[in-house]
Amino acid sequence: MLDFLVNVFTQNGYAAVFIVLMICGFGLPIPEDITLVAGGVIAGLGYANVHVMCAVGILGILAGDVLMFVLGRIYGERALRLRWIAYLMTPRRYALVQAKFSRYGNRLMFIARFLPGLRSPIYLTAGMTRRISFVQFFLMDAFAALISAPIWVYLGYYGAQNHEWLLKWLDRGKFIVMALVAVILTGVVFYFWRRTARKRELMHLRQSRRKRRT
Repeated sequence: MLDFLVNVFTQNGYAAVFIVLMICGFGLPIPEDITLVAGGVIAGLGYANVHVMCAVGILGILAGDVLMFVLGRIYGERALRLRWIAYLMTPRRYALVQAKFSRYGNRLMFIARFLPGLRSPIYLTAGMTRRISFVQFFLMDAFAALISAPIWVYLGYYGAQNHEWLLKWLDRGKFIVMALVAVILTGVVFYFWRRTARKRELMHLRQSRRKRRT
């Protein structure tokens, strides 16, 4: 798959990378990480600019995700009547997505970026159920894309001349991305926990002062 995508991207440039990533967002079985790495490889071989490739990768990812969300928002459950949507959103996947929504809430829009096979069903369901506004969805999805896309593109860029090294780090890259996401999520949870704790302390302090005055 990697060699095939490298050949296609070498001949067609940024447009091919954008289109393939957008198609990935429709749920077709094309690995998003391999696509981004292939984009980085052609940049490493001198056929593209790696920084522009990062931007194209992020835009392609967001375009596919947004289209799935908007499709669900406009058509609602009627979208399930479409043959390819019905194939993508099987009853088992739909139940799994609902379970993850119950567990993670709106944070799932960020986490979904790192759940291959469930991204498209999650974004489609988010639009169908109107659980989250478009702005919230877009911001969380964009934040996740800003984390994952550069890692894969630059991995391909630096491994373009060393195929064995690149293949070895393709597997390791998945663990690196997940570790980075875990660190970020931990930091965000800690931040909001501290923020809530400070608010409670301030409320308790104000109540104590009011009692003293009375």
